[in-house]
Amino acid sequence: MKPIRDIFQAIADPTRRQIIDMLARESLNVNAIAKEFNITRQAVSLHLQFLNECGLIVIKQQGRERYCEARLEKLNEVTAWVDQYRKYWDKKFDSLEDYLAKIQKKKK
Repeated sequence: MKPIRDIFQAIADPTRRQIIDMLARESLNVNAIAKEFNITRQAVSLHLQFLNECGLIVIKQQGRERYCEARLEKLNEVTAWVDQYRKYWDKKFDSLEDYLAKIQKKKK
C-alpha cells in the first residue's frame, strides 16, 4: 500500500516546488529533471516519489524511460486553505479602512 503524503509537505520543499514548476510546463523524463539540480539522481528520485505519493505528479513508464507529468488540480486543496485566510484578512483590512475613513471625517 502506497503511503499518503501531505500536499503541504510537498510544497514546503524548494526542490519539489521547482520540480512542480518544471512539470507544469511540460512532461519530462527523470534524467531531464535530475540534470537541473545539483543533487544526486537518487535524491531527485526520492522527491519525485514524494510528489507522486501526494498525487501532484504521475510517473509513466515509456519504454526504458520514466516520464513525469504534473497533476496540478491537487493544489486546489492548498488554494482552498489559503483562501479562508485571505477572506479573514480582507475583512480585517476593510474594517481598518472604514475606521481610518471615519477618523479622517472627524478631522475635517
